[in-house]
Amino acid sequence: MEKSEENGSTDEKQRGSICGYNSLQHLLSENLNPQLYQEVSRLLLGMNCGKALETIVIPESAKALSSKHDFDLQAFEFSADKELLREPRVVRVGLIQNSIALPTTAPFSDQKKALFEKLGPIIDAAGASGVNILCLQEAWMMPFAFCTREKRWCELAEPVNGESTQFLQEFARKYNMVIVSPILERDINHGETLWNTAVIIGNNGNIIGKHRKNHIPRVGDFNESTYYMEGNTGHPVFETAYGKIAVNICYGRHHPLNWLAFGLNGAEIVFNPSATVGELSEPLWPIEARNAAIANSYFVGSINRVGTEIFPNPFTSGDGKPQHSDFGHFYGSSHFSAPDASCTPSLSRFKDGLVISDMDINLCRQMKDKWGFRMTARYELYADMFGRYLKPDFEPQVITDPLLHKKSS
Repeated sequence: MEKSEENGSTDEKQRGSICGYNSLQHLLSENLNPQLYQEVSRLLLGMNCGKALETIVIPESAKALSSKHDFDLQAFEFSADKELLREPRVVRVGLIQNSIALPTTAPFSDQKKALFEKLGPIIDAAGASGVNILCLQEAWMMPFAFCTREKRWCELAEPVNGESTQFLQEFARKYNMVIVSPILERDINHGETLWNTAVIIGNNGNIIGKHRKNHIPRVGDFNESTYYMEGNTGHPVFETAYGKIAVNICYGRHHPLNWLAFGLNGAEIVFNPSATVGELSEPLWPIEARNAAIANSYFVGSINRVGTEIFPNPFTSGDGKPQHSDFGHFYGSSHFSAPDASCTPSLSRFKDGLVISDMDINLCRQMKDKWGFRMTARYELYADMFGRYLKPDFEPQVITDPLLHKKSS
């Protein structure tokens, strides 16, 4: 069966009906008694301050935009326990997932313009809903062409203050909103080198800073080092008007120490803008970010693009598979995870969408106090181990049973 750029193949849709927490919850709600379903839901989505997550009211204007432009719209609330000495610190955060707007054969300028036109109403819905911080998906301003290894896609790279940033700066000023914009960056000052970069736009429309992707995949079709290498910006945390945020771009979610470093630098919300496909990573998707939120006592926003992007020239990836013209299906499923192990349902696997969450940042410290992960960590042991591991003469600390290789008498 043929694939469409927007929705993937029929086979993929059928697989999608049994994949993801949302689909699983729907199946269980239809087949379990209410009490058993409530218990299963508790295990799948966790409990926030001892109760299931509550939805929040979405303005009619945002609902109208969702209906007119056919994108998924969901909103939830993470609470924290009431404190005696601190007032609640509630921040409204949004995540946008989307498919490309035109076929990859269209002129590059038309593709970018169409993406701007597609994203505008979704950003307007976020603004109408009072979102304080908004994050877009990885390389949102172009198809995810890094599987093709064709250099012509480099034309879509932009400087940090380029066209895509300028487009979003207007929304940031209009809605008093911080926007995280992951782009393909062209570093004009350093030989026009390319980077996979997240630009942090302040609520006044100013550029606060940028972070470059730390971990570059070389797995299956994800041969991204044809275009850019590992980032050189460390693990920055950006102090905004609404809280301290960080960006763990895509493949970095598979590296626990990458998550840890953002936490050590004081992040309260970490975004994971991604582009990943069902066959490769979907079983990992609801697990890794949730684990990171728990282990590091911060909130995580996970964003994945949607659809099947078909490229004009078939390609192979050295994995023995026949040549093909697409990555596979980008399964969306964007969601939030909290430090108390609760998480929101995810957005659709097949539609553009905006998920919104109110989150009381006080929950971060409350979970640190409860679990004491920072206090009980043994960083000095880890540092010593890493120091030895990085040396050429490193020998693993393995104690062998002295009888293991002894010849029987």
